[in-house]
Amino acid sequence: MKLRPLTIDSQWLSRFRTRLTTWYEKNQRSLPWRDTHDPYFIWISEIMLQQTQVATVLPYYRRFIEQFASIEALAQAEETEVLKLWEGLGYYRRARQLHAAARQMVEQFSGRFPTDFDKVLSLPGIGRYTAGAICSFAYDQATPIVEANTQRLYARLLKLTEPLSDRESQTAMWDFAQKILPSTNARRINQAVMELGSLVCQPKPQCDLCPLQVLCPTFANGLQSKIPIAKKKTPYEVRHEAALIVANSKNQFLIRQCGPDEWWSGLWDFPRFEIAPTSDDGLRAQEINSKARQLFGIICSAKSPLFTVKHSVTKYRITLTCYEAKRASRMTNAIKQLNADTSQTNRWVSLAELDAIPLSASGRRVVKALQKPGHP
Repeated sequence: MKLRPLTIDSQWLSRFRTRLTTWYEKNQRSLPWRDTHDPYFIWISEIMLQQTQVATVLPYYRRFIEQFASIEALAQAEETEVLKLWEGLGYYRRARQLHAAARQMVEQFSGRFPTDFDKVLSLPGIGRYTAGAICSFAYDQATPIVEANTQRLYARLLKLTEPLSDRESQTAMWDFAQKILPSTNARRINQAVMELGSLVCQPKPQCDLCPLQVLCPTFANGLQSKIPIAKKKTPYEVRHEAALIVANSKNQFLIRQCGPDEWWSGLWDFPRFEIAPTSDDGLRAQEINSKARQLFGIICSAKSPLFTVKHSVTKYRITLTCYEAKRASRMTNAIKQLNADTSQTNRWVSLAELDAIPLSASGRRVVKALQKPGHP
């Protein structure tokens, strides 16, 4: 693998910083987490921004810090409260790790955010990039940051011709990210390269707007469409699932809490399971009835589907078909237990009560469908 050697002299570095910061002063977006040096608020924003667009994060960020204005407030909250505020943002493991990290800071650091990079890195859900971003933006430490937006920018400035995931590519980018930082006001450079990568050095770059165009060997060689090397597209898998809409005599619906090894761990959902793709209604009903009894202790007679919800999870494209589950007239002990169940894993709730319960995104869509006239 041949990488452009890092021959960054003082003249090049001066031109780089001047052009970059001048552009940033004129083009930076006004974002709430840029108006503070408080590591707590910066941390919340960085976790939310992982794999999520700024426009999506903004309303979640505002609601979250209003509800949990400090590390202590977040640590004292119930996980259900945290997940409810996170509902719809996706990647719920981030929320659980955020909650766990707040509790760890209360226990180990008296509720204060650590200033040492290694201690920040030790917190749940915080990797090298996030620790560097927090230490840079909050404390102005000269910690390098390499994430999706800056990777593109660095790859083009280095004219990397190998995949970004390669060890040598990663080493080259992290080294470059460190070399461009001054000893003071490093946060400004880090904020500027992230903004430039987000707004200009995009997958389809707007090179005519880039202040670093004259310093970019990728532009000079006309390789903008080839660098960075495109990722291989994820092969998506089609999956079919059934959800059981089980109502009792009080017009309450049965929901269950997803376990630690399931998607949406800690959130609530309707009883659901994978089913085989088939156009035979008889075979479909037989499979649903069998799995309902086996997995949830529910005896039902799956009739025509109520409605279908399509959604995606990681590499799966899921068609979720919802069935009204009618209990048999002779109730089994399992059904009686479900009727009386007040455990943390199964609950009977009304549609109104579901508004306050953290559900999976697809579960929330099921609720909205049930709220329409004509449904049970």
